[in-house]
Amino acid sequence: MGKPVARGSNLVDMSANWRYNLRQMADEIRAVVRELGGERALGRALRSDADLREAIREGFPHAVLAELMRASGLTLKELASALDLSSRSLQRRRRGRLARFESDRLYRLARVLALARESLGDEARATRWLKRTNRALGGVAPIAAIDTELGAHQVENLLGRIAYGGIS
Repeated sequence: MGKPVARGSNLVDMSANWRYNLRQMADEIRAVVRELGGERALGRALRSDADLREAIREGFPHAVLAELMRASGLTLKELASALDLSSRSLQRRRRGRLARFESDRLYRLARVLALARESLGDEARATRWLKRTNRALGGVAPIAAIDTELGAHQVENLLGRIAYGGIS
């Protein structure tokens, strides 16, 4: 027996779901790029996840660091601590590009920050929430939990519960 074939409304539903997911991904990329300072700070347009992945691999320009600090309300020391990066190394790299791993961690923060703003409604509330200790994270502030990818996923799950009416 072959695989079942979607017929009629099931095919339409699958197509609608695919288009919806594609729009969601595009919206997420736009929000993250906005947190990173947009085309001005990044030095080019990033319209897809492939563009963003390539920019991370090449290393973000140093201007992204300043934009993300401004957007997050974090000092350089707080940002470096949250992402397990050396603040001295970030300060020294005024020209040129950040390292791949540094860019990847800045992307992680931008992703969480964009989701926090979307879930909580505005920049001030998102910043306060990120800096405040949270029982659902074992008494750790969300900004302190994102130093690992697992911690970032936990924070994202928590924001999802907030956005959809769960208690967090």
